[in-house]
Amino acid sequence: METKAKKATEKKKRETAAEKRKKALALEIIERLKQEYPASECTLTYDEAWKLLVSVRLAAQCTDARVNVVVQDLYAKFPDVEALAAADVDEIEKIVRPCGLGPSKARDISACMKVIRDQYDGKVPEDFDALLALPGVGRKSANLIMGDVFNKPAIVTDTHCIRLVNRMGLVDNIKEPKKVEMLLWKIIPPQEGSDFCHRLVDHGREVCTARTKPYCDRCCLKDICARNGVEA
Repeated sequence: METKAKKATEKKKRETAAEKRKKALALEIIERLKQEYPASECTLTYDEAWKLLVSVRLAAQCTDARVNVVVQDLYAKFPDVEALAAADVDEIEKIVRPCGLGPSKARDISACMKVIRDQYDGKVPEDFDALLALPGVGRKSANLIMGDVFNKPAIVTDTHCIRLVNRMGLVDNIKEPKKVEMLLWKIIPPQEGSDFCHRLVDHGREVCTARTKPYCDRCCLKDICARNGVEA
């Protein structure tokens, strides 16, 4: 029993030490990315909370640039929550089809707007669990709304975030979005989370790329990045 207890204590010490190292690394990465991308923000254009909900649903397996074009036609025809909630799903699908997965996205958007109209008086709820309960809204979308619309602590684990935090050594070969999110909450200061994730998107597009070899030679993190999975 003493041996098991001793092993458990040693394991906890190792985990605590590793977490401290990752916290220090995270703080340094945050500061450097702030310098490199001072104006990072969400690349989906919106001027009301419900529009960001719509856009983030459309952005699944679609570029933000295309979503920003498609929603212009959608909002021209259905300019508010009431109009979109009352719209025929087929009419929504015809407009959003260029974003891919049109039928499922149209159904989710319609159902989501109906809930916001009927349960929240046309206003997007300022509560993470309430957002998560909306049709078509997952943790990534709920965190984006909490951070960008309501200025609350948020960590958005999109594909850029997951790839980069693994590559940098902030998490260890973990790809499941919720697991990555939970680990990042332990090492990222809450007030930094939302902006940090936006900067990861910019860095992932410009330097730490996925489809080409990353441009490590001009990376602001080259001396502290673990470069996990990057060929020499």
